[in-house]
Amino acid sequence: MSTKTSSPPIHSLPPPSNPEIPPTLQKQLRRISLHPTLTPYRRRVYRVLLSVPPGRWTTYSALATYLGSSARAVGNAMRRNPFAPEVPCHRVLAANGSLGGYKGEWSVSGHVAGGGFQEEKRVRLEREGVEFDAEGKVMGVCFGEFRDWAEVVSR
Repeated sequence: MSTKTSSPPIHSLPPPSNPEIPPTLQKQLRRISLHPTLTPYRRRVYRVLLSVPPGRWTTYSALATYLGSSARAVGNAMRRNPFAPEVPCHRVLAANGSLGGYKGEWSVSGHVAGGGFQEEKRVRLEREGVEFDAEGKVMGVCFGEFRDWAEVVSR
């Protein structure tokens, strides 16, 4: 008796993934697109935020300029990010180089008595290789080469 196996019909195969997008990023994009309560604006913010690589940082203002929005609107989206830390809102800082906000906690000095979420944000950034000066301000160059991954997926 022959045990010949056949290939599944073409129509049952999953669509090919975009080779330009790593699998982990594809997973995050899928989670963002399927989330039941996100507004189109927040979906776009989170997709663009995924373009900020580990070890880099950006500002609310730089992200807002790219989105044609306001720093306050970006901050509100960051505060309500249901995908953190995989969608890295911790990489978004105040324009003056201080930590800014994180999980609804705000500090302009870069130091918060008692630690809290601000300390968590700084630790995450330092683990990724971001450095701070003695005054708690970030060192380096603000990331600004954003891309909306929806444009890559739709190609």
